[in-house]
Amino acid sequence: MNKRFKSLIVSSFLLIGIGSFSAEVENLSAPTEAVLELVKKYQLEQVDFDYVKKAINQGNKNGVNAILIDARPEIKYQKGTIPSSLNIPDTKFDEYYSVLKDIPMDKELIVYCGGYNCTKSPIVAQKLKDKGHTTVKVYSGGEPEWAKLSYLEIDTSAIKIYQEKNSAFIVDARPYVKFLQETIPGAISIPDTSLTKLIGRFPIDKNEKIVVFCGGYTCEKSHIIANKLISLDYKDVMVYAGGLPAWKERGLSTTASAIDEKVNEVTPKKEQFSKNGLKLGNDEGSVDGEWLKKQILENKLPSYIQIVDVTSPNEFKNGHIKGAINIEAAKLTAKELFEKLPKNKTIVFNCTAGGRSIDAWSKLNDAKLDISEIYYFDANISCKDNNCKIDVNEPLL
Repeated sequence: MNKRFKSLIVSSFLLIGIGSFSAEVENLSAPTEAVLELVKKYQLEQVDFDYVKKAINQGNKNGVNAILIDARPEIKYQKGTIPSSLNIPDTKFDEYYSVLKDIPMDKELIVYCGGYNCTKSPIVAQKLKDKGHTTVKVYSGGEPEWAKLSYLEIDTSAIKIYQEKNSAFIVDARPYVKFLQETIPGAISIPDTSLTKLIGRFPIDKNEKIVVFCGGYTCEKSHIIANKLISLDYKDVMVYAGGLPAWKERGLSTTASAIDEKVNEVTPKKEQFSKNGLKLGNDEGSVDGEWLKKQILENKLPSYIQIVDVTSPNEFKNGHIKGAINIEAAKLTAKELFEKLPKNKTIVFNCTAGGRSIDAWSKLNDAKLDISEIYYFDANISCKDNNCKIDVNEPLL
């Protein structure tokens, strides 16, 4: 069995009992003497909740300033971890260390575990220093303190149980058109861009368990909603950061897979192109994803096309499609965004999971601006520098 996924029985057990903390542990507000002794011995710098909150930015893995390391056992990590964290248990350090294989040695690492009495984090921190990592810090408050003050990130095994038992309010934060295309059964649609208008759809009971997801680990939409809910004093908010891609990777049923295949039988559409020659996708406003992917990966992107990456500057800096420019569309009005776009070009919006690209295009469309040569690229895109992995999303129509 793949080590990353435990059996349903084990997962059920962890959700109903394993990992609860005693009142004494929960009430600790400073590291115990044993923890402090190790911190001093290994000459480790300690950081607090506010420092970690700033370090992870919005919470998605593509935009963090530091890499968080959860030193607890994997079963605890799956149940609930600080957003964006990687798992390196202290007892299986050598086995799990490979998760850092692509991380530069000077990248800041913040290690934590089960709270102020937990010695796992300084132990793992020292092992990381022994490996040559130069900036390693410890967050002694760990998961217990974080869970009191913010929201946790959960694994597929956890949300699967919540979904089967109908024990959580599950929210799809992607654009409504993506929700209609395919989602996790039982989820409701509350797009992050419509949050103010739809906030009344959330439970009145602030203690209700809420799980938010979107388009995968690089998607920030679920984190935006989770942070908003925390600010509104909801007590039990979680993000399923793997989102629909991770759910499907496990082979789990979606609303699309539950539909009879005959319903999806449609007459193939005739190929269509924009005035400048861009191949159009089936969905309104979309570029043909496979066509554009081929142009990008073969370095044959036509000169009339300008890729506009609508993610944050920090995400763009970490990696982007070659030749793309960065305009963070979410922070601009439709008019401001339109005015920043290069003229006499066919514009294609892209992001990390497709959602923010659709949002940018929809913003201009709703404002009735000229979008005759403006389109969006609906794909999951992960780039390191200009080397990109692109997985095109299926069209709705």
